Amino acid sequence: MSRDTPILYTSLLYVCAFILFLEWLYPVNQIGEVTNMVVFILYTLFCFLISLLGVKWWLSIPLKGFGLLFIIDSLFITPPLLSGMWFEQLLVEIGFNLNALFAQQWHELTPLFRSVLFLLLIWMLSYLLYYWFIVMKRIFIFVLLTFVYLSLLDTFTVYDAGAAIVRTFIVSFAALGMSNFFKEIGRESIRFSWVKKAPLWAVPLAAVVLCSTLIGYAAPKFDPQWPDPVPFIQSAAENAGGPGAGSGIQKVGYGEDDSRLGGSFVQDYTPVFQAAAQDEHYWRVETKDVYTGKGWEKSGDPAFEVQRGNSIELETFSDNVETEAYRTMLDFQDDSHMEKLVYPYGISQVETAHPVDFLLDHQFGEIRAEREEDGPSLDQYTITYETPSFDIDALRDTNPGDTPEMIQDRFTQLPDSLPERVHDLAEEVTEGDENRYDKATSIESYFGRSGFTYQISDVPVPDEDQDYVDQFLFETQAGYCDNYSTAMVVMLRSLDIPARWAKGFTGGDVVQNGDTTEEYDIYEVTNANAHSWVEVFFPGSGWVPFEPTQGFSNLTDFHMSLDESEQSDEEESPEMETPEDQQEEMPEEEEATTAAAQDDNDSGNFAINWWYVLIGVVMAALIGFIIYRTRFRWRTAYLFRKLELRHDGKTFQDAYHCLLDLLAHRGFPKKPDQTLREFANRIDSRYGTDTMNKLTRHYERMLYKNEVDNQETVRLSQSWKNLMKQIMT
Repeated sequence: MSRDTPILYTSLLYVCAFILFLEWLYPVNQIGEVTNMVVFILYTLFCFLISLLGVKWWLSIPLKGFGLLFIIDSLFITPPLLSGMWFEQLLVEIGFNLNALFAQQWHELTPLFRSVLFLLLIWMLSYLLYYWFIVMKRIFIFVLLTFVYLSLLDTFTVYDAGAAIVRTFIVSFAALGMSNFFKEIGRESIRFSWVKKAPLWAVPLAAVVLCSTLIGYAAPKFDPQWPDPVPFIQSAAENAGGPGAGSGIQKVGYGEDDSRLGGSFVQDYTPVFQAAAQDEHYWRVETKDVYTGKGWEKSGDPAFEVQRGNSIELETFSDNVETEAYRTMLDFQDDSHMEKLVYPYGISQVETAHPVDFLLDHQFGEIRAEREEDGPSLDQYTITYETPSFDIDALRDTNPGDTPEMIQDRFTQLPDSLPERVHDLAEEVTEGDENRYDKATSIESYFGRSGFTYQISDVPVPDEDQDYVDQFLFETQAGYCDNYSTAMVVMLRSLDIPARWAKGFTGGDVVQNGDTTEEYDIYEVTNANAHSWVEVFFPGSGWVPFEPTQGFSNLTDFHMSLDESEQSDEEESPEMETPEDQQEEMPEEEEATTAAAQDDNDSGNFAINWWYVLIGVVMAALIGFIIYRTRFRWRTAYLFRKLELRHDGKTFQDAYHCLLDLLAHRGFPKKPDQTLREFANRIDSRYGTDTMNKLTRHYERMLYKNEVDNQETVRLSQSWKNLMKQIMT
């Protein structure tokens, strides 16, 4: 900034930069999942004010850093600021998120960590905008990017940018006028003493800005001269790759056409309905039975039967399955009601405020509501249902020969074009399994232990000569629920196990908790909860749901009969992660501004202070060294938290492997000729415990016998943590 430039006018220019940056922040609250937006705006004001005052770096960095810590403490951390418990919770959060980053599990990043990234972005841009607007006076690129950003949001999102574009025009016009005026003054070496007394130069600028704005606002507007590009883009996305293809980027939600699966999608958190329920479970809509090699179709037209009274005579499981009676109330949002009934497993009765006839199709599980022509839409209804709990022992004792011939033929259908290697893989995965249940669970857990990735972007659609499942299993190994559920059904069918493809919604998020265990929680189900899973037929039990999708847990209840009077807790699928409706993403629009800053830096006369660079490099190296030296502490905190949340076999195996890595790091590696038992005896003798033997026996039962005892995992998790601490001290 020139010494002759009055501070008043440079302040006005920087205020313009602040207002333009706010136009980047305002839409985030509508198109993303960012809460407490006022806090972020206040931090933006704080950072801009420090930059405007020209505070030295050795003071501005602590000030902005303390402001960041104060916000994080206020929003996320309960212990007193800078107390021992405060640092402990912060370190656990850092360790957990760093491990999630290294494991590329982006959906596991916590709100605290995402908020820190957002605040750091604001911190960085407060300095960059000061440099662009005040030092270099090169603001056109940022102005242009702001217009492009607002136009794209207005076109492709729910954000209405009409008023924002008018505000941006006024502020940008004024900022460009002041910036160019300052450049000319500097170029002509004109002193500013006269401007301080008579700022007449601002009068024509204000007049031009005001006149241009009024003319633009009042002038007649032409109708669009080109067709709206959005429908074309959506159509191209739906049809890319051939007729009926879905290779483009789609918006997630419940759809009817599943004949061509694949393609990327973007999350849509628009609420569909709210449900008052006492437990989380699947919301079923229908099933499909014919796999074409590209997707799913129905083997025939639905055959609806009118249901008498409020009863629904749909049977998905046998009478000898244990059940518990519940009720749930569904309330659909605005115009999001569906003609097809959304229901939990075990539905027996539906109550509505207005007379409605329900039509049931037994073969596909589809229930439609038939109301009077001018009658109100079915926005609310109450469902009585008997939620099942499947006996694992009974499922294992199933005799495949008892499967009805009609079910065996219909639900083992596969296209002739299915590659043989799909069947070979299914045989390999289930090798050693002697019953239908163990084969189903082996395939269900195969994806989680074989490196498959849950992914919603860059998901391809198979070519005309490719099979959808074959491509997923042997080429991409990345996809979302449709990929996983379809692959499991096809693998089961290749083993002559009847299975079908079910679709509907996952349980949703609790938006209001009941005060007691007898009261209902309120679940909100959005378009992002649209989901597909697997149903496998077991003679004597019926259709049993399975959940193969990486990052999801099976919402169905299972139990194991220990004796005549005792039952174990429910058995969950190996993976228990956040559903796809919880996959929150931080806004990325600001990245373009960083690129613009680099362009201006390259073209300006900015003298790099290499001391700053050197200090930054040293600090980064020091932080990296500390993180590396304490990596086992981070992993211990991360895995212990996962064990507390999940209690599943895969997490315990990861924890055991971490223990082996730590022992090797401490100079006690397992020798090639040693068994795990011998190695465990050696470690227990070294540290005077019996913990290593207990952990090893539990690990061997899971690894070699496929026995997963969640209660034992919970009991051993603290012992594992204590042993890790003992080794590290």
